[in-house]
Amino acid sequence: MLIAIPTAEGKLAMHFGHCEKFALIDVDIESKKILSEDSDVPPPHEPGGLPRWLAEKGANIIIAGGMGQRAQDMFTSNGIKVVIGAPAIEPRLIAEQYLSDSLEIGDNVCDH
Repeated sequence: MLIAIPTAEGKLAMHFGHCEKFALIDVDIESKKILSEDSDVPPPHEPGGLPRWLAEKGANIIIAGGMGQRAQDMFTSNGIKVVIGAPAIEPRLIAEQYLSDSLEIGDNVCDH
């Protein structure tokens, strides 16, 4: 399973559409282990662009701080599960906490 996490300055970027990079973390859901980590610069922000791009990368889930309903719907229609309300911490830690069911999810920080 491939987890996508928007980042800025090495931590989760609270607004995914304006992140510097996406951390792409390949995990084994059965063993709950990280298999590999990579990062990639996303294409310029435009409606619907990031969901398509991440789907082409093979992402199965996006973990973000916040996201508008329209973006959530676009990710879902591209087969990508959306988790919002994640804290601004390092992507590896987010993935580890997600795998161990200990990721503390707060409010959606996006209001559009």
